[in-house]
Amino acid sequence: MAGNLPGESLARAAAALRAIERVPVYGRVAAVRGLLVEIAGPVSAMQVGGRIDVQVDAATEIACEIIGFSGDRALAMPFGSLQGVRRGCMARVASAASGVRPSRAWLGRVVDALGRPVDGKAPPPEGAVLYPFRADPPAAHGRRRVGAPLDLGIRSINTFITAASGQRMGIFAGSGVGKSVLLSMMARATKADVAIIGLVGERGREVQEFLQDDLGEAGLARSVVVVATSDEPALMRRNAAYLTLSLAEFFRDQGASVLCMMDSVTRFAMAQRDIGLAAGEPPTAKGYTPTVFGELPRLLERAGPGTGDGTITGLFTVLVEGDDHNEPVADAVRGILDGHIVMTREIAERGRYPAINILRSVSRTMPRSCDPAYLPVVQRARRILATHADMEELIRLGAYRAGASAEVDEAVALMPQLEAFLGQRKEESTSIPDGYRRLAEIVGGP
Repeated sequence: MAGNLPGESLARAAAALRAIERVPVYGRVAAVRGLLVEIAGPVSAMQVGGRIDVQVDAATEIACEIIGFSGDRALAMPFGSLQGVRRGCMARVASAASGVRPSRAWLGRVVDALGRPVDGKAPPPEGAVLYPFRADPPAAHGRRRVGAPLDLGIRSINTFITAASGQRMGIFAGSGVGKSVLLSMMARATKADVAIIGLVGERGREVQEFLQDDLGEAGLARSVVVVATSDEPALMRRNAAYLTLSLAEFFRDQGASVLCMMDSVTRFAMAQRDIGLAAGEPPTAKGYTPTVFGELPRLLERAGPGTGDGTITGLFTVLVEGDDHNEPVADAVRGILDGHIVMTREIAERGRYPAINILRSVSRTMPRSCDPAYLPVVQRARRILATHADMEELIRLGAYRAGASAEVDEAVALMPQLEAFLGQRKEESTSIPDGYRRLAEIVGGP
């Protein structure tokens, strides 16, 4: 017994030290420039990414995040409005870790970028493990490979751009082309255990429409929705993307097959651009700061297979400005993800939805994800679409004479059926085997 006394004494001493409350550390607001708050005080006790609460009055605090330092001052940005902040306001350095403690009780809930409920219900119960907002991606050498083909319920994607469980796909489109509707179709139809949906910079009017009309009660029951509308500060919009991945990581670690959807990565990049410019970073391509292109891979690489049984299949929309699919964010995201689905305004204008351009879309897991028996059918259908696309202008102008080319004649004859196959109603769902069979009936095959 005597040999255990020193160990017991150390344990008691450690417990007593943990029980001692940390001495609060305060600074003061020295200046406010636009959305940037300068905090004077013990900057050695502050850290980049740390939280600091500005006390406007006895009942009001504004949560901020430290984004940098300038001389002997900390630079912070708010998670809310700076209304009422004045020079000299006390700023308390928060000791709480920057993250959330999710549990399975979060399913069916709608939360903001900090994990607080916005659906009018009580806060969801917390779990035992803290998941940081800005976690590191799993080590590349410890990750498993992508899994079996994943049924997304969309004929055109299931057959021509087949995705695998754990794959990360981008949906590239201009505004008003149908990205959000396509996401909602996948949220309802995809064969996954859990769906984590991040609405980053979304229009406030569309949130309830998405929840009630597009997602529905059945879809929401197996989902967690993170919302940061376009009128919220840049930090909230950026943190909504981080929280979306943190929640996906929690369910992945529980062994679940997670469908992680984010609308949109572009608004995350815009929020990071606003933060970087406020911190004094130099603008580069289209005004985007260097940290934008550093944060994009750190965010997107968090999706994918884990080191255990769980997987995160990522579907990220990219809003291409001015329908320019080579703009900086789209170009950077395309190089990070495992495939891209391109939606074009020209297809939407002729009334075919989803407006997916098959020839410009790529899945990097093809042809391994495709059923080998139907791979020749898919390749033949692609050739027919490519032939028609090459001659489309001449056909529309009436300059092509029937009989001049057997391949073109075949493409012209089959295009109405292929167009009907590629189109799909919002409430409709088609499995992968059914999609292959229907395509084979059109172009011929097994």
